[in-house]
Amino acid sequence: MPRELDEKDFAILRKLAPEHSGILCPESGHDFRSILPPVSNHIAVDEEDFAERVGRLSNEDWNYLADQILSGREDLGCMPEEDIDTILVHIGDAVSEESAERIRKLYRLSECGLL
Repeated sequence: MPRELDEKDFAILRKLAPEHSGILCPESGHDFRSILPPVSNHIAVDEEDFAERVGRLSNEDWNYLADQILSGREDLGCMPEEDIDTILVHIGDAVSEESAERIRKLYRLSECGLL
């Protein structure tokens, strides 16, 4: 579900992509509507770069992102599975394994077109 990013979102985005100063998604040319997918799909150069970028986030950031994902405000459906696995490890460590498993299930349902 598209959303308007707020200052908290932009603070996280600046941690993930400090070299990217705009609010436009580099490939699509429209405003960011989520945080993790554009970083995964357009900013990080590969899986290792994505892992390094998300490793910069605090437990507080991960709690916020997990809440956004579970509420449907942060959509992960278009992210590659290897990047999903990376964020699930961080969410499992910073938030809970239960939250990580709930997010894994949401991702699987979105892959199947059920969400």
